[in-house]
Amino acid sequence: DFSSYSKMRDVTKMIEEATRINDNSYLALGKFFRAYYFYNLTLTFGDIPYTQALKGESESGITAPAYDTQKTVMMGILKELEEANALLKDINTIISGDIIYKGNVTQWRKLVNSLRLKVLMTLSKKEGDADLKVKETFAQIVQNEAIMSGVADDGQLVFLDQQGNRYPEFNSSGFGSGMYMSDTFIKLLQDRKDPRLFMYTTQTKIGKEAGKAISDFTSYEGGDPAAPYAETNLKAAEGKVSKVNDRFPKDPTNEPLVLMGYAEQEFIIAEAIVRNWISGDANDHYKKGVKASFKFYETNAKGYAAYVTEDKANDYLGLPINDFSLLTTTDRKIEQIITQKYLRTFFQSGWSAFFDQLRTGYPDFRRPAGVTVPFRWIYPQSEYDNNRDNVSKAIDTQFGAGNDKINQQVWWLK
Repeated sequence: DFSSYSKMRDVTKMIEEATRINDNSYLALGKFFRAYYFYNLTLTFGDIPYTQALKGESESGITAPAYDTQKTVMMGILKELEEANALLKDINTIISGDIIYKGNVTQWRKLVNSLRLKVLMTLSKKEGDADLKVKETFAQIVQNEAIMSGVADDGQLVFLDQQGNRYPEFNSSGFGSGMYMSDTFIKLLQDRKDPRLFMYTTQTKIGKEAGKAISDFTSYEGGDPAAPYAETNLKAAEGKVSKVNDRFPKDPTNEPLVLMGYAEQEFIIAEAIVRNWISGDANDHYKKGVKASFKFYETNAKGYAAYVTEDKANDYLGLPINDFSLLTTTDRKIEQIITQKYLRTFFQSGWSAFFDQLRTGYPDFRRPAGVTVPFRWIYPQSEYDNNRDNVSKAIDTQFGAGNDKINQQVWWLK
């Protein structure tokens, strides 16, 4: 839906107030959050209102904003992030009221620039577009700008056990009898002897009743997402399917939500090296990404730290299936990187893993014959009710009249 526009109304107010009192720190943060929300919106839908958006209360009073092309939106996002970085460069004071980095300007710059790298990698299919300067800008950021150097730089929201500040899935009714795991995900973890499995999921009922240890990979099993519902339901009823780990609905603080983190950044840099955008050691950045993910869970998955220590991460990377240095083709290297990015996104990073899958084809998900993966969401009914002319024009331009459908391919994937 377009709910992000409602959130950006608050961001707009923040920018207006920051401009009024000449506070460049909050002006920079406003640009960052605008870029973040618009980035996710355009990947979700395609063309969206951008240039004329959020101006209903301004002097122009635009209540039915025109749609911008996805290319225009992406270029605008990158420009706003560049401006945010430039503003933060000139700030030497602590940002007051900051609950993410406690006012540390350098860490905010690192977050801004890491998001710039993410946006640029999202545009990998457009690396030849001279207007975007994808490869050149990526290289300039890595070589000259502040980027994350460890998990301490993660842009994350830490939760507290108090009303309004608890983990969003705490006490969620969605974790009832039907929250079972897919065997696609389970098998990826089992094949790699990945201990993060233990903190993502529960053992099957029959595995637990058999007295198997938490670290016994055979005590976990998923349901086939492509199988008929009755078949999957029967398997679950027999106690043969793992559920989502109890810590997600039962721990009021659980783990922080990471907006953009060091692990993801390192995988992005590794992919850029494989694509010859920049020089460097892709294996080194790949390993740093994996180790950073393990470190996150060692720190935050209560009761599971022993399974994801640095030594465990090194052992894991030493297994042939996880050893990046054994890979010889570009496709296999990208598959390895994207698969590891995917494995670290459990209840994290929103739809990032899905967008990576659309962009690269990895992981290769099983699905019923004849079923195609959707490329986008349809525009919300509110746009048809309140902005029909503009949304219709955007649909016509992108997909042809009346083709607001989920299987229509969008610009960034062409």
